[in-house]
Amino acid sequence: MSAFATLLTVMRKELRDLSRDRRTLALTLLLGPLLYPVLILGMGKLAETRFKTQIDTPLDIPTIGREHAPNLVRFLASQGLNAVDPPKDLTAEIRDQKIDIALRISPEFGKDWAEGRPALVEIVQDSTRRDADIPTARLKAALTGYSQQVGALRLLARGIDAQVARPLDVATQDLATAEAKRGVMLSLLLPILLTITSFLGGAYLVMDTTAGERERQSLEPLLATPARRSAIVSGKIAAACVVGVVSLLLTLAAFKLSAQLSTGAAARQLNMGLLSMLQMLFVMMPILFIGTSLLTFLSAAAKSMKEAQSHMTWLMLLPMLPGYALMVYPVKSELWQLAVPFLAQNQMLLKIIRHEPISPQMWAVYLVAGFGLAGLLWFAAVRRYHQERLAISG
Repeated sequence: MSAFATLLTVMRKELRDLSRDRRTLALTLLLGPLLYPVLILGMGKLAETRFKTQIDTPLDIPTIGREHAPNLVRFLASQGLNAVDPPKDLTAEIRDQKIDIALRISPEFGKDWAEGRPALVEIVQDSTRRDADIPTARLKAALTGYSQQVGALRLLARGIDAQVARPLDVATQDLATAEAKRGVMLSLLLPILLTITSFLGGAYLVMDTTAGERERQSLEPLLATPARRSAIVSGKIAAACVVGVVSLLLTLAAFKLSAQLSTGAAARQLNMGLLSMLQMLFVMMPILFIGTSLLTFLSAAAKSMKEAQSHMTWLMLLPMLPGYALMVYPVKSELWQLAVPFLAQNQMLLKIIRHEPISPQMWAVYLVAGFGLAGLLWFAAVRRYHQERLAISG
């Protein structure tokens, strides 16, 4: 039997064994795609609720010394920011998250105001609380607007054109394309989820067909056949890749379906076209082969299924590292990044999401580096399968 025929035979055998365990097959293929719509629809609903409760509705702002600035208090009320009596222990209330933000007006406010000096108002907040960002932004915007309005009136009262105090008229030209703007939300979620799905999509099948069979002592009869070890390894990896591709397709379909069903504007940004989905699927192929080959190599050294599963903790972290690194230290896209695993997938997916052109040179570097690393891991797995102790359990 030829090596290719052996590969197909082993692949069909592993897929047939997996299909018999319908519960495991359903969990492997459907759990993630079923959870993603819940995640996306829930995010859209939460964003919509936050917008309605913190932007559209009036806010009560505990204000210390509001009697010192009645005009300011009335202006804030016209902006939907109602000054209310502060609690006895304002600091404790903010730290306990019972109050989002407060305002303290200086006792010298009236005197400084009458003399034309800057009058002190102090925003009291906890900057580490993200749920207070919108109330804080609303209050700061209202205070800034009031300050500019009164400043202009003071200049006019002195016979000075208010434009004198504004030497620059700053304008912004946003060169971001409409596709890039719509893909902001997609670029935050999709790269890391697709990378994890492709990297570990066939993890269960790989571990079960190597460490699991070794533990059940069913790997020795297979290795005792005249079939080439390379064909056996390739067949197991191919079966895991089939499972990974199906999982990726279901994940992309789940994203598109959930985005179309959502009524929130944030979740609708996650919608994508068919061509983009096909490009993303192709981009994920190298990391799919890398993941299955690496798991085959690691599982071949494990004496039991539990030992093989112990690798999942640090393997789950690998796809997340580039995303976290880019959040802390964003970098410009450069050619060398397309040769770095996980970072390359992140950069390529961002280009597809933003509808940016990908040059043939970029594709070449990405595919050669990705499939080259997958080939090295495949070779390492084959060498490990040549070790006779692989057939021995315990």
